Amino acid sequence: MSPAVDWTPTTLPALYDVRVGHRRTYPLENGFEYGGYLWLVDLDDLPRLPRGLRWAARFDAADHLGDPASTIKANVVRFTALHGVADVDRVVMMANARSGPHVFNPLSTHWCYRADGSLACIVAEVHNTYGERHAYLLHPDDAGRAEAEKDFYVSPFNTVDGRYLMRFTGPGEQLHVTMALQVGGRTPFVATLRGRARAAGTGAVVRTILRWPLMSLWVATLIRWQGIRLWARRLPVVPRPTHDPPAGVGTNTPRQLTPHANEDRS
Repeated sequence: MSPAVDWTPTTLPALYDVRVGHRRTYPLENGFEYGGYLWLVDLDDLPRLPRGLRWAARFDAADHLGDPASTIKANVVRFTALHGVADVDRVVMMANARSGPHVFNPLSTHWCYRADGSLACIVAEVHNTYGERHAYLLHPDDAGRAEAEKDFYVSPFNTVDGRYLMRFTGPGEQLHVTMALQVGGRTPFVATLRGRARAAGTGAVVRTILRWPLMSLWVATLIRWQGIRLWARRLPVVPRPTHDPPAGVGTNTPRQLTPHANEDRS
């Protein structure tokens, strides 16, 4: 039996040094991995860098689900309440920050806590390279496992079919996230993220920005390059459907998600 997850966040704000891997196994095999960093922030106390560095890391509501004139936290809380979770008090977000004019987040993860510090839910916010976004409301089990019907077009080589098998740790000193797509008894795609936290002091932020300038632009470029490679290998392209966000949410309506069964799917 897997041990219960400790959902307690590390000291915030923090930077995660991460390794992200993508593995495709069907109908052809392809894999790649890249390094970088992500921010971990409390949405009630977003970091504000010194004036000369503010261009390098901003957190704007327009870059996430909901009303761009509101706040990220207010939008997340409204989203969870619309889907039956009305006791969210604190939200901790892992995401890329906007750097200069650019931001891209393949996945923004929101750990949503009750006033007593227990985990109420996770909101997994997925963005594609076409400027669209979709949010999944998750109720992970004690081992961090959850499932969700795929409702959103992400890759031009996958249909909007199948089911995600996901696993999350808490946003602690070390982090691990797995998202596996299951379609018709196969697991054609798996994405993994592993990270280690460090304090986001000014010196650490400066060194990180110098090492990884325009981080999210690099991620978007790398994903597109991998798409070109797959197209060159004649992997069929799936037409992109239209996504219509519901009123007031700014994202597509998620289906109700259920906890994962107790077997290990990581």
